[in-house]
Amino acid sequence: MLNYVWSGLVIISIICSVFLGNTEDLSKALVDSGASSIELIITMAGIICLWTGIMKIAVESGLTSVFAKIFSPLLRPLFPNLDKNSDAYKSISMNISANLLGLGNAATPFGLKAMEQLHTLNNKCDTASNEMIIFVVMNTASLQLLPTTLASLRQSYGSSAPFEIIVPVWISSACALAAALICACTLNCVKRKER
Repeated sequence: MLNYVWSGLVIISIICSVFLGNTEDLSKALVDSGASSIELIITMAGIICLWTGIMKIAVESGLTSVFAKIFSPLLRPLFPNLDKNSDAYKSISMNISANLLGLGNAATPFGLKAMEQLHTLNNKCDTASNEMIIFVVMNTASLQLLPTTLASLRQSYGSSAPFEIIVPVWISSACALAAALICACTLNCVKRKER
């Protein structure tokens, strides 16, 4: 479905560009976006490789178990059917830790690993489990205590105080996470009652 949406947006953009006489800008944007896409892919590949290596070190050193214990009081009510000593629970804890520090790129490998492990625990291969849904919601609307990625972007664009947005980030990310979790948990409860 998403392929149709993107295709439609591209076609509409091309048609609008032709009718408005902006074909030169369209050609320039195509070339520039192609180059910046490759640059972004190379940058992201390096970051993901780095954090995947750090995840491997964290698993082998026992750091994931430490984070699982720290987040256990918060995660137990959200993942009641998940064993707190499982690999999925540890990966979820590491993903939350990375998101709290505003390291979305670092959270990605942990999130992918957690979803893979949750999928293996799921009895229905074609349907997401409640744990998978809650985790996706938590990862998407993550709470950020230290928005490092956003601050580094602000600094690269010349901000004299890149962390001045920290309080609004706390408020907005806390509200987004609370609203998303309330909706997901409510829908999961409704689904359980219908069974």
